[in-house]
Amino acid sequence: MSSRKSYNIEVSVTGNVEKSLRQLKKKVEREGVVRDMKRLVYFEPPTQRRRKRLVRAIKHNLMKNAEYLMGD
Repeated sequence: MSSRKSYNIEVSVTGNVEKSLRQLKKKVEREGVVRDMKRLVYFEPPTQRRRKRLVRAIKHNLMKNAEYLMGD
């Protein structure tokens, strides 16, 4: 049984289509749409899922610390 997540991403198109496309790509990436789609297509063992989550958290913390250090 897989629960499918529904996404509702809105982007306003006001003349500049390229700008709207960039906004759409950013929103799709932030929502994790592609990551969820890949998860549905390929089986990923729970241990690998946990490892990826840990690596993502470490990378996120490193980026936050770098921003903090650059702010001084």
